[in-house]
Amino acid sequence: MCLAIPARIVAITDGEGFDRRGTVDVDGARQDVALAYLPEAKVGDYVLVHVGFAITLLDTEEAERILSELRDLGVG
Repeated sequence: MCLAIPARIVAITDGEGFDRRGTVDVDGARQDVALAYLPEAKVGDYVLVHVGFAITLLDTEEAERILSELRDLGVG
């Protein structure tokens, strides 16, 4: 089973393709991710992260709902 985690973008390093990277935050844990698949992503957006790649944008309400459910399960 694969799991993608919602995370909020807190910084972006501009570049083209796989050189466009971002720092995301999940409950205080930060990770560097590739933003190649989401050229429209900006600081403050929520994204789903899977194996180091931001794979889709999420609206804030949906991201916070998922994170809350993960916390309830003891995952976050």
